[in-house]
Formats: sequence, structure tokens, C-alpha cells
Amino acid sequence: MNAAARPDPPEIHLGHVTKTFGRPRHAAESFTAVDDLVLDIAQGEMVAILGKTGCGKSTMFNMIAGLLAPSSGAVLVQGRDPFRHFNALRGKIAIVFQNDRLLPWRTAVANVELGLEILDMPPLQRNETARYWLSRLGLGGHENDYPHMLSGGMRQRVSIARAFATDAKILLCDEPFSSLDEVTGQRLRTEFADLVREKRKTAVFITHSIDEAMQIGERIVVLRRPAKIAYDVRRRDVSPQAWEAVRPNIRSILSE
Repeated sequence: MNAAARPDPPEIHLGHVTKTFGRPRHAAESFTAVDDLVLDIAQGEMVAILGKTGCGKSTMFNMIAGLLAPSSGAVLVQGRDPFRHFNALRGKIAIVFQNDRLLPWRTAVANVELGLEILDMPPLQRNETARYWLSRLGLGGHENDYPHMLSGGMRQRVSIARAFATDAKILLCDEPFSSLDEVTGQRLRTEFADLVREKRKTAVFITHSIDEAMQIGERIVVLRRPAKIAYDVRRRDVSPQAWEAVRPNIRSILSE
């Protein structure tokens, strides 16, 4: 195989990753959250990670984000160890949390500017960038509002604008719409997915909801406890008519 025909390396790679908390040599005093997990995520994929509470989703998420080191195996993001090379990946990963995590003393535009300040973007450019993304997320006219003046959905839009404003290639999303009402959450999921596709981002989306995974995921990965892949399906590999048949498969695995 010549160089031109070689597949691109994965954007995110987990190679036989295990994460144990406590004292690994004393089984009674340790807990394995992730067990020999193998997962590759390609550039531009939007992957929904689904599993029951306690299955290791958050531990996996935190290792990809560089907040935890694996006990064994390799975690690579754009070819780098995110825990050891945290600073080298600064600005390349953005996180959207379950709660908006806005600073209450900063306006909407100032909250969106925060990540750009950390990246040392010049003041005028970061203000223009923040205002652009607030407008894209439907918050034009609310730039100078403080978080307490905004609804839950509006605050989460500010949080998403903050993530996109950094132009990070990888978005890590930890149940960002779970605290919203159904109608607001569905609308925001659709807008978020459209932006990910438009900007060709790689997105990892943690969720407990089958409906949410089915709506947003171009690929769905279901984990069993301790985090191992029980089911992995790509939308492109399933006909539109058969896609709904994925739902009972997921439900069956989660009910085990």
C-alpha cells in the first residue's frame, strides 16, 4: 500500500485502555471503571457514547480530555497523550458540560471571550468572534446580559458559543442538554449537530438517552460496565429504513 492510500490516523485513539481507582494490587480496595477499551474516532465523526450510570462513560471522557491518565493502555488525541501533553492540546479541545458553567459576574459576550483570552487572542478580535458566535446561536441582542438574566436554554447556548468560538477541532460534550426541557433540548441538539457538520468538527457526545443518541449520533457506541464496547453502529452503514431498528438493540443491551 502506498502512502497516498493509507487511511488517516484516528483523531482520538484508545488502545486497550484500563483505568483502575484505588490500589490495583489489592482487589478489595480497587475499582475498575474502564477495562481494556479499544476505540478509534475518525476526524469529523459525531459519536454518541451511551451507557447506564456507572458504566465508565465519564472516566473515558476525562481521559480523552486529559484530566485523567489511564492505568494502562494508550490514549491519544491528534497523536498526543492528552494527560502528558495537556498544554500542547490547548485550544484543540473544547468541552461543553451538563451545566453551563458560566461566570456569573461576566456578561454573555465576556463569557464567550474567556477561552479566547486564555488563547491570547487580541481583544478586538476575540470580541468580534464572541459576538459572531452568540449571533449564530440565536443570542443577538443578549451580548451584554448576565447569566441570571438568561433562561437555561439561553445559558447553554452561551456555553456552546464559547466552545465553538475557540475553533477547537474536537468537541467533548458531557450530557449538555439533559437539564433542559424536551422541546428546548431537541431544538438545541439539532442546531448543535448542524454546526458540528458545517464546521467539520469531531464530536464525542456523552448521553444516557437513547432518543438523544439516535437524534445526534452519526455513530453510536454503547458501553457496558466496566467500560467496554457492547455495540457500535454507524448511521452510514444502516439504511434509513433500518435505522430505527437500532433502537431496540440498544434498549436490549442497556436492560441487561
